[in-house]
Amino acid sequence: MSLQEHFEPRKGNGAAGDVSIPKHTKRRRTRAQAAGLRGAIREILEASHPQTVRQVYYALSVRGLIQKTEIEYKMSVVRLLVQMREKGEIPFDWIADHTRSTYGPTTYSSLAECLKTTSKKYRRRVWDDAQCRIFVFCEKDALAAVLGQETDPYDVPLCVARGYSSISYLHEIAKVIESAGRPAYVYHFGDHDPSGQDAARDTEEKLRRYAPGATIHFERVAVSAKQIEDWNLPGRPTKTKDTRAKKFGRDTSVELDAIPVDKLRALVRSRIKRHVDKKRLKGLRLIEKRERKSLQKMAAAHAEARL
Repeated sequence: MSLQEHFEPRKGNGAAGDVSIPKHTKRRRTRAQAAGLRGAIREILEASHPQTVRQVYYALSVRGLIQKTEIEYKMSVVRLLVQMREKGEIPFDWIADHTRSTYGPTTYSSLAECLKTTSKKYRRRVWDDAQCRIFVFCEKDALAAVLGQETDPYDVPLCVARGYSSISYLHEIAKVIESAGRPAYVYHFGDHDPSGQDAARDTEEKLRRYAPGATIHFERVAVSAKQIEDWNLPGRPTKTKDTRAKKFGRDTSVELDAIPVDKLRALVRSRIKRHVDKKRLKGLRLIEKRERKSLQKMAAAHAEARL
């Protein structure tokens, strides 16, 4: 089947089994239109990166540059982002994708190399003697790189749930919370749909069950009904096959990726900053700087000893 045939409506007499295609099916763009779309993608990513493919898709649909359909997502956004990265029009690392992992030990050619690498990555723990612990839960693995830009500077664990977390994973985090002996603030980011809302409920319920003696403050930060209204977030039809759809009670669902990246990062940052002692953090950063210099001197000494 040709690409043109794929997008043409199939004719039928309305009997059962006929396939009808919506009128808003994708049409082939002119070269000028395609160039304009590529320019818009580059502009969106230059303003803030990394972003997920889904975030770029929603940003384009809000601008009215593409139709909000899965065909446009796959045949326009995904395809163009592949082409633009392979042709060098945008850097590969402007698109976030943490859905795949490579496993292996971290090794070095020498102690000098290890010390040099460590001096660049060395961090002081921020929350060792703080009054509380902070945990950010994200429903989607692909968004980890986006939210991580806010959690990493403050040494806050980013817990990627992938929808419903396993009991082993939640039990492990609950024990960390319990052993800290301090109140824990858990901020959850997930889709505004039947499963997304229920996954947040399930996470909270299990954390409390597995750490019964801990004080846990749980907040479902996004996506909320107010955010959908205030920011006019694009949605998609709620999946009727989801067993929780009836209880959800809304025809439209909104993905976490639909929140513009600057607003999403601001939500994470604002929750963390509620608990940060700025004076103490500044002191830790100064200590970090001095200790990194010490590691750099050690690395240089070992490198010289090998000559």
